[in-house]
Amino acid sequence: MRPGSLRQAQWHAHVNAVDAPPALRHWLTGGGSLTARLKAHSRAFRVQCLHQETARCLTDEAAIIGLHRAGRVWERDVLLRCDQQPAVYGHTVVPMQATATDWPLFSGLGERSLGTTLFGDRMVRRGELEFARLRAGHPLVQRAQAALALEGRAAPGQALFFARRCLYQRHRGLLLVTELFLPAVLELAPVVATETLIDKA
Repeated sequence: MRPGSLRQAQWHAHVNAVDAPPALRHWLTGGGSLTARLKAHSRAFRVQCLHQETARCLTDEAAIIGLHRAGRVWERDVLLRCDQQPAVYGHTVVPMQATATDWPLFSGLGERSLGTTLFGDRMVRRGELEFARLRAGHPLVQRAQAALALEGRAAPGQALFFARRCLYQRHRGLLLVTELFLPAVLELAPVVATETLIDKA
């Protein structure tokens, strides 16, 4: 494999193409809001915004967001935490030509969930999910590893991560969300409400 190809991903329309472990497959393919699913698997859910700024989009993102080549975009990277554990690395890009009318809440999200905003807006059209295996040289893996390393959680022996992405449209504006699933997501279990346990006692 050429060194440059490690920095790009091959995206596939069907999850079978990435040969994901069974325990991860349902996270990759699940419909609806990932935020809602993570909340159902944690007692304390948090969106940690790592940065939100203008940046150059990744090479394997340009075409899907309508750019002829990698160029400047609005970029937002977050960690989705379940009971303090980082479970998903989220990466969002919006072309610079998108307006505040297209995505009125994006610039002021802070540590609020983007997923909740997208799925709560009837004007948003969701595209089809795409899936990929990201190798250690891919920029998103490197960013995720760096974020985990700051907490002493990096997985240096893990050379392969599974990810999915989806394109959203509102008015004429496009927005691409990529979700990189971290090792901790495999340890999550549904949380049973205390009220339910009391009812059954």
